Amino acid sequence: MKARPGPPYRITAGRILKTPLLWVGLFFALLLLRMEVLRPVFRWAFPGVEPVIYQRSSFLALFLSHLALVAAASVAAISVGIALAVFVTRPVGRDFRMMVNALATVGQTFPPAAVLAIAVPAVGFGPHPTMLALFLYSLLPIIENAVAGLEGVPRAVREAAAGLGLSPWQQLRDVELPLAAPVILSGIRVSVTIAIGTATIGSTVGALTLGTPIFNGLVADKLPFVIEGAVLVALFAIATDLSFAGLDRWLRRATRQEISERNR
Repeated sequence: MKARPGPPYRITAGRILKTPLLWVGLFFALLLLRMEVLRPVFRWAFPGVEPVIYQRSSFLALFLSHLALVAAASVAAISVGIALAVFVTRPVGRDFRMMVNALATVGQTFPPAAVLAIAVPAVGFGPHPTMLALFLYSLLPIIENAVAGLEGVPRAVREAAAGLGLSPWQQLRDVELPLAAPVILSGIRVSVTIAIGTATIGSTVGALTLGTPIFNGLVADKLPFVIEGAVLVALFAIATDLSFAGLDRWLRRATRQEISERNR
């Protein structure tokens, strides 16, 4: 009697401890909650600067506000981007593909600072102009990857789904989107990572972000504030990118497994 094969991917304590995401996340959390542990280092490196730790607001509060801005803008961009990609890859929307690509490209190339300058008179200071800038800046990678993923679904698979009697909506939901998910996720990964860095400029129009210590440090000539904010933004972006990388690996394994099961 043959023994059953074990699971193809087993999570162990040793594997978890070797995960870069774990150590980046722990270091990020430590700095968010206990930045003051670096006070002696900053005092040694920048004698005469007081205070050396940003204190106008907690780093955790700045991070939560930064996270909320990025999450809201990214969810909106993902929803609109995937919807537009689905539309232009259907027969009814193919004629609009060039226009959608052009609009997304304009949003990507238009400087976020310029978007803020235009949006502030219309919506006022605070988080709203920042969310608008992040939304426009995030659309292009999502649309491009979603279109590429949907168009990359093999024609034979589409014909097989139609032969099974699936409606166009069922084909999209059960076949095309699952197979295109890894490519779509790659665009979302790029979009969200860029948005984390871009969101820092929202502090120039009154939004609370991890860029607030950076701009306050530049204005007050306090380099430690700049370093603290920049390091936290970088760790936030790295941790997010590593999380998406792990999700991407899982999706690709699931997609390969699904394809192999269908081919049996």
